[in-house]
Amino acid sequence: MSSRIEEAAGVLRAGGLVAFPTETVYGLGANAEDAAAVARIFQAKGRPASHPLIVHLADAARLGDWVADVPTTARRLAESFWPGPLTLVLRRGRRVALEATGGLDTVAVRVPAHPVALELLSVFGGGVAAPSANRFGSVSPTTAEDVRAELGDAVDVVLDGGRCDVGVESTIVDATGDAPSILRPGGVTREDLDRVLGRPVAVHATSRIRVPGQHPSHYAPRARVVLVDAEDVVAEAELAQERGRRVGVLLPPQLAGTQVKTQVQVAVPGSMAAYARGLYGFLREFDQHGCDLIVASLPREEGLGLAIANRLRRAAGPRSTE
Repeated sequence: MSSRIEEAAGVLRAGGLVAFPTETVYGLGANAEDAAAVARIFQAKGRPASHPLIVHLADAARLGDWVADVPTTARRLAESFWPGPLTLVLRRGRRVALEATGGLDTVAVRVPAHPVALELLSVFGGGVAAPSANRFGSVSPTTAEDVRAELGDAVDVVLDGGRCDVGVESTIVDATGDAPSILRPGGVTREDLDRVLGRPVAVHATSRIRVPGQHPSHYAPRARVVLVDAEDVVAEAELAQERGRRVGVLLPPQLAGTQVKTQVQVAVPGSMAAYARGLYGFLREFDQHGCDLIVASLPREEGLGLAIANRLRRAAGPRSTE
């Protein structure tokens, strides 16, 4: 893998695009200081240029090179959760290409925990701007095969680090002031943040700061997603199938073993960590089976359940019920 990582680092230095694994999802990376390279990310994904990217760093000690200042609270969060699935929004430093921030005076930064990502960042020696390695708005990739199927030749190098362990994107926290808030739930739970900071951390559905994952139809499969109460999942799914839809259903744990008359059924794991790890794979499976409708219910919004619920709501878009 080392020679492959050396090759990938060289591609980044030359202004190319590298897809690489993190513990959350696969990222599509470019040199965060190279405006032209960053622009290639937006072109490859079909992503609006106003949507900011996350700058990935090799370690927390390099944070000061990429942001204008590091408040005490931000430093505490970095010490507690990096490397790991936490992204901090801070004031942009001069090294970051403005294109990577969507034109904002803030920048999202994190240190990923995946060994392949860390080795790439260390060998490259700079910051790597990277959103998830998929077409804009669609389901994020958790394997190298997902990346190749989604982006094909638009990527110069794909580093294969196996399936991602967390499976949903990082938690994004606005750390620009003394009262941090969650802008996108993710792999670090609200409860974890509360514990470290010693006070409740607010979750904002919308924010004055644009961050990844705020588009109404982010994380969406090709099939339409409909959210219903858990006790109604089977009836809703079978009724839609009877009406001629090709239905996929996410069965909540309390209905495990229930046989549903639909195109595809997937039993949701009882563990929220396992559910998060498998969520995007489940949604891709429904697409692969030609489903045009997915019926699901929301988990309890605590721990990783908050991140899963957030992704399902985004996948469902503005219309979440029949």
